[in-house]
Amino acid sequence: MNRKFIVSTTINGPTEAIRRFDALADWTLIVVGDHKTPPDYHLESGIYLSPDDQEKLAPELSRLIGWNCIQRRNLGFVLALDEGADIVATVDDDNIPYDHWGTGLLVGNTVPIRTYLTGDGCFDPIGVTEHAHLWHRGFPLQLLAGRDYTQYEIREIRVDVQADFWDGDPDIDAVCRMEHAPDIAFDERSFPFAADATSPFNSQNTFLTADALRRYFMVPFVGRMDDIWAAYHLQSLGYRVAYARSSVRQERNPQDLTRNMVDEFIGYERNAEMVAAIGAGTYDFRDFWPEQACQAYDAYLRRVDA
Repeated sequence: MNRKFIVSTTINGPTEAIRRFDALADWTLIVVGDHKTPPDYHLESGIYLSPDDQEKLAPELSRLIGWNCIQRRNLGFVLALDEGADIVATVDDDNIPYDHWGTGLLVGNTVPIRTYLTGDGCFDPIGVTEHAHLWHRGFPLQLLAGRDYTQYEIREIRVDVQADFWDGDPDIDAVCRMEHAPDIAFDERSFPFAADATSPFNSQNTFLTADALRRYFMVPFVGRMDDIWAAYHLQSLGYRVAYARSSVRQERNPQDLTRNMVDEFIGYERNAEMVAAIGAGTYDFRDFWPEQACQAYDAYLRRVDA
C-alpha cells in the first residue's frame, strides 16, 4: 500500500481544514511551523514540525530559506521523503477538503486523458473551464489574448502531478481577483485534463509522486511565484501534470491584494520568458532564480538525494 502524506505550513492555530486533514484515514499530516506559529500548536494524529525540529532535520536548507515564509514547507517535503512517502499532497490551511478529497487519484498512474493542444508554449488550466474569463495565477498575462483551447485529443500520459481544483475563491492572480472577486464552483464535467504545453499549478491542493517531489521545490525570494516557478521547473524536467475536479473549498485567509500584486510582479515580468525558454529547450533555472534560491535548491537536492 502507498504511504501517503499531507504537508502544510501555517502561522495560525489548527484551522478547520487542518483538523479535517488530520482526521483522514490512510494519510499522515505534517504541519511545518514558523516563528509566528503558536508555540502550543497541537495535532491529534499528525506531526507538527517545530522550528527547532526543522533546524535539526536540515540545518543548511533551513538557514538558506530563512524564516517567516511559506517556503518552509520544503522542510516538510524532506521529512515526508525521509518517512518513505510514495504520494505527497501539498495543501494550504484555508482549503477545506470535501469528502472525496484524496480518493480515486490519477497521480502515479498512466491513464488516457483529454489533452489540449495549445501551440503557444503555455496552457491556462482555468481557460478550459466554464469560468474562462478568469486565469490561473502565474499564467503569463502576455498570452491571455491568444488562449485557444478548441483542439484536444485523448493521450496516454504518466501523471506525476495531480493538481486538484478549488471551489470558493480560486487560485487567480491579484489583478484577476481585483477585477472579478469570484466565488465559484467548477463543473466537474470539465475534468480531468492535461495539455501539451507547460502550465501553472500551485501548492495549495496538489498531489505529487515521491520521484517528482525530489525535484519539486517551492522557490524562496520570488514572492507569490514560489510554487508557480516550482511547477514550471518541474515540467522542464519532463514531469507531467494532470488537472482534476475540485476537492476543496477555499475559505481564503485575509489578504492584501495590492501587496499580493507587488509580490506577483516578478512573474508578470518573467513568466512569459521562462515558459518560452522551456519550450525552446534553453531553460536553466539559474537564469531566473535569485542566487540564494539556487543555493537553497542545491541544498534541498543534496538532502533528499543523500
